[in-house]
Amino acid sequence: MRVVIGGASGLIGSELGRRLEHAGDEVVRLVRHAPLGRGQVTWQPEAGVLDPAALAGADAVVNLSGASLSRLPWTPGYRRLIVESRLSATNTIVHALGELHERGERMPALISASAVGFYGSRPGEQLDELSATGTGFLAELVRRWEDAAAAAPTRVVFLRTGIVLAGEGALGPILALAKAGLAGPLGSGRQHWPWISLHDEVGAVLHAIRSELAGPVNLVAPTPATAAELIRSVARAVHRPYWLPAPAFALTTVLGDAARELMLADQLVRPAVLTREGFAFRHATADSAIAELLGRPAGTTYQA
Repeated sequence: MRVVIGGASGLIGSELGRRLEHAGDEVVRLVRHAPLGRGQVTWQPEAGVLDPAALAGADAVVNLSGASLSRLPWTPGYRRLIVESRLSATNTIVHALGELHERGERMPALISASAVGFYGSRPGEQLDELSATGTGFLAELVRRWEDAAAAAPTRVVFLRTGIVLAGEGALGPILALAKAGLAGPLGSGRQHWPWISLHDEVGAVLHAIRSELAGPVNLVAPTPATAAELIRSVARAVHRPYWLPAPAFALTTVLGDAARELMLADQLVRPAVLTREGFAFRHATADSAIAELLGRPAGTTYQA
């Protein structure tokens, strides 16, 4: 295959490019600097600049571009960047795909990043791809993001991703706290955190590329976990206690919406589409994913 990746230098994009090349596929990386070699094409998403020729002949365009949600706090300026970085990149790719379509060229699929933030915080509900949108900053962001991608004249997949368990990204601060012996419940700790291992995240993206899927796909593991279960598993993996609570009022006082929508949101999200497709998860439980990530045997427990 020939796959074009926007956001190729990020956590997911880097691993996706590596896996594709390992399989013998051609990877074209969209970069914001002058190309440093073959397989790189310059684009300027903030200015809407992308040569449609970069997408010609591709089997898929994977758009993973967007400012990190894990960077805190969400100041007004950074909130604008979160929104604009996603919409500008998506609109730029969609416009280039539209030009290809007008020329009558073969259309690549658009595999577009999205997020479980679409559902908002929904305590007591089980959520799948047919569930309605929720409320809040992230829900509104994801609606606009998906609407922008849906304008592409081709097959479009929305990758509604949960917390990706890897050494970077959302798990990084939790791991740092655990190593310092400061892990504990965030709020009640009973809120469900939809999660997925990096290996399965990339595997699901590859499945979306190679299949005929279209529409929303929840990229979350089949076994739900609460915030307490995830953080406790990290603490055990690094032989540290799980004991220091962070009350909800303190988190929201310091971090505002970021705390409410990232740390305290309750989202029991199911991967209904991937399950129906027979997707084989390597890590069905958070404990197995964290065990592999941090190098301990799955199921091992340690005294806190």
